[in-house]
Amino acid sequence: MAENTELREVSRQIPIIDVHQHFWRLDQNYYPWLCDPKPVHFRYGDYSSIKKDYMPPDYRRDFGQNRVVKTVHEEAWWNPADPVGETRWVTKVAEEHGWPSALVANGPLDRDDIGEVLAGHAESPLARGIRNFPKAAPSVREAKRGAPGLMDDPKWRRGYALLERHDFSADIQVPWWHMDALSDLAADFPNTQIIIVHAGLPSDRSREGLAGWRRAMEQVAGHPNVAIKLSGLGEPGLPWTLTTNSPIIRDAVKIFGADRGMFASNYPVDSIVGSFDTIYDGFRAAVADLPLADQRKLFHDNAERIYRL
Repeated sequence: MAENTELREVSRQIPIIDVHQHFWRLDQNYYPWLCDPKPVHFRYGDYSSIKKDYMPPDYRRDFGQNRVVKTVHEEAWWNPADPVGETRWVTKVAEEHGWPSALVANGPLDRDDIGEVLAGHAESPLARGIRNFPKAAPSVREAKRGAPGLMDDPKWRRGYALLERHDFSADIQVPWWHMDALSDLAADFPNTQIIIVHAGLPSDRSREGLAGWRRAMEQVAGHPNVAIKLSGLGEPGLPWTLTTNSPIIRDAVKIFGADRGMFASNYPVDSIVGSFDTIYDGFRAAVADLPLADQRKLFHDNAERIYRL
């Protein structure tokens, strides 16, 4: 028991690069989902608790004694009429506060002016890539290929092809039942780094659902230019627990290997389901049996390499 306690304390000293966190000022900027009075459909359900300003001092308070050394700011559904505006604002936040260390910008790849949007993002020294939400079916039974907005839509792919020009990676947030299309995308654009956001959204925790998620992960993990963020694992109306999330974390690490997984807080969004300590202590416990070198990769080293920090 003493040995396990000592190992846990050692793992808590591993530096953290949080590769998915958000800042926002609702009095200065327009985020439709946070500012409009009518709520949108949200996978965690009620999100009223996060409809308030969240800035670096708030984030520092939340991470507390966790050894966060760098962060990557993820675009936060900013005003779609001005996608580059968020990049400019976050860059100024970093100049003032020292956080974040890098940013992932909004990447509406099927816009007619996507070339100009990407060039605008590239003006920031913090920009490392974009996040995109390909059009997604609500369930595995309804998943199709080829519709507008999907990853095999020619217009969407024309935008995607421009990422390499700026050495941008692609954070792709899409449910696991679209990983066949993501797999083809990775094969067709091998020089573009893909990061699967929120572990491929394994929201169906039934035996059948998790089996489908694992098969999808195994398919896409065959492409070396695909990595995975272990984040956003909350369930609507339920607290974040090791019991429910450890199997997903451990399976993802087993499938992708310790060199292609990254832990992230998704704060303040995941404050809906758990404290920063709860989530990061859960990450630590889920991989406690791995060599410390592999644990360091998941908490820090992979992020440093993939996001060029």
